Amino acid sequence: MTTMTETSARFREFKMPDVGEGLTEAEILKWFVQPGDTVTDGQVVCEVETAKAAVELPIPFDGVVHELRFPEGTTVDVGQVIIAIDVAPGSGDAPAPAAAAPAQAPAAEPEAEAEPKGRTPVLVGYGVAESSTKRRPRKGASATPEAAAVAAAVQAELNGHAAPAAPAAPAAAVPAQGGRPLAKPPVRKLAKDLGIDLATVVPTGKDGIITREDVHAAAAPSAAPAAAPAPAPAAVAPAVAEAPAVVSDSARETRIPVKGVRKAIAQAMVGSAFTAPHVTEFITVDVTRTMKLVAELKEDKDMAGVRVNPLLVIAKALLVAIKRNPEVNAAWDEANQEIVQKHYVNLGIAAATPRGLIVPNIKDAHDKTLPQLAAALGELVTTARDGKTSPAAMAGGTVTITNVGVFGVDTGTPILNSGESAILAVGAIKLQPWVHKGKVKPRQVTTLALSFDHRLVDGELGSKVLADVAAILEQPKRLITWA
Repeated sequence: MTTMTETSARFREFKMPDVGEGLTEAEILKWFVQPGDTVTDGQVVCEVETAKAAVELPIPFDGVVHELRFPEGTTVDVGQVIIAIDVAPGSGDAPAPAAAAPAQAPAAEPEAEAEPKGRTPVLVGYGVAESSTKRRPRKGASATPEAAAVAAAVQAELNGHAAPAAPAAPAAAVPAQGGRPLAKPPVRKLAKDLGIDLATVVPTGKDGIITREDVHAAAAPSAAPAAAPAPAPAAVAPAVAEAPAVVSDSARETRIPVKGVRKAIAQAMVGSAFTAPHVTEFITVDVTRTMKLVAELKEDKDMAGVRVNPLLVIAKALLVAIKRNPEVNAAWDEANQEIVQKHYVNLGIAAATPRGLIVPNIKDAHDKTLPQLAAALGELVTTARDGKTSPAAMAGGTVTITNVGVFGVDTGTPILNSGESAILAVGAIKLQPWVHKGKVKPRQVTTLALSFDHRLVDGELGSKVLADVAAILEQPKRLITWA
């Protein structure tokens, strides 16, 4: 779809594109430019988070940033204009940005004309669109200094004492130029999740920057001088004595909005669990020889520069098992009531990231040599940890591996990645007593769990795939004879 429009020969607008497959919205995580900055064709201007991944958006033309339509943290529908660019700066006086407003008056004037779909374009730091997520006010944080003084006077009257002087207002946060408090993106996200207005936070960082500790301090209920009066007589009204209990509730719970990757995970897992009839089978296997092979591969010059670990051999073993049992690599087409056999393997690898669990996949993994597979795994993991996995990298998977062993877990019952037929869980590899050649010896042992869609894979087929993977890990030389 078109992602830019021309408002005149001078100004061009860039719209929120569909950066995934049919996605309808994205959240603006961070702006890398501000009004007045010069941009060039292909320059990244912002980072957005979709239901699948965080994506950087490049601008498709040169010019000077005229206007940012939405602040960081706003969820924007695909097709809405997010930035306006002056492509002919210096050719005349530019009109003031439509959303510009004083920092002290973020609310739109009643007579201001609303944008389509109820959204009001705004500059970064000058309020949010009407369709932005509205958070419940933090309990105990809405009292103004004047209200506190009145409460103190009432308390003093009840106790028969003179009203104390109103406490001095806390130091205000040091705003950046333009009225926007200084804070790094992770700190802004933390404040957003906790429902804290950064304008009310007192900064302690260098040059007036708000730190994570400052946000946590603002989130914790603080005891104001008026909130801790001298012990009151028994005649004090019960309502006054019970008031602090309301404040304490905010420290006992944290509410985190479900959106972006986490929301997509939740929807996909619920859809998979209640659509595909899951069956899970387990097998415990001696992987001592596989661990020796991993050690040897690390010294092999052909594997220089790539990461070699047990997951690499396990991935290759699963690919060989699928080659021997191709019927397991399929999908269920509900609309046409068909089983779709896949003649390729896009191998998904579940990865835990700061934004949640994602499952990027290695395209055409079945055609890759062991060094190529190792390089692809290394790139996949690095990209996922950096939060740069693209939506395309997570689309089209056929089977998945999830390595729960890295967390010290023995095994699990994994839920299928939506649209796939099988998922293999790998448990922790531990030194355990094992009967080897008629004697009990310490051996490297792990437990594998294979979950599969019982509409596509019956017990016999699932058992064959799992047994083949186990047999290869027990005797890795089978990779040569079976591949």
